[in-house]
Amino acid sequence: MPNIFIKISSLLLLLTLGAMPGHATQVDAELRTLLKQTINQADSFEDRFDAEVWLVDMSGRLQRFIRDDKQRLSLLRAVHREATRAELQPELVLSVIQIESYFDRYALSYVGARGLMQVMPFWKKEIGRPEDNLMDIDTNLRYGCTILSYYLKKEKGDMIRALARYNGSLGKTKYPAKVLLAWEKRWYTNN
Repeated sequence: MPNIFIKISSLLLLLTLGAMPGHATQVDAELRTLLKQTINQADSFEDRFDAEVWLVDMSGRLQRFIRDDKQRLSLLRAVHREATRAELQPELVLSVIQIESYFDRYALSYVGARGLMQVMPFWKKEIGRPEDNLMDIDTNLRYGCTILSYYLKKEKGDMIRALARYNGSLGKTKYPAKVLLAWEKRWYTNN
């Protein structure tokens, strides 16, 4: 009797898997080509296999926010590059971006923070680069990742305090909780 149950369960599972829509198992040829080019240009990865695995995984997770394949892969490459340069986990940076701007590169907050990582414009003056465009993805990521990395080191790895500093809400936990929840629910990997 249990043997029949196993066979029926297996058959139902196979039928269910076979009923999945075609787009769930097929890779778009244009996306495949674009991904191949992106992987070949992914200079922040230690090897191409790691690049491919990470980009495919994160591209699927980011698709709900950025529909265009080329823009999505370009952003992922930039996030990985700047996060790695700043010694941050790229998935943490994606979590910050999700909470800060919902992946809107032109986001402008009511207090004047700009771009994906909502960088305050006073930083440009502080470092003597008033001409920098914080709506530019690479510039915004460079500033945001550098600032977050600095706060993480300043707080000796205390993620809650570092995220609160980044947000200008040191002593409060609402913002860090949002970022960490986004990380856990959407971006976390076991790497």
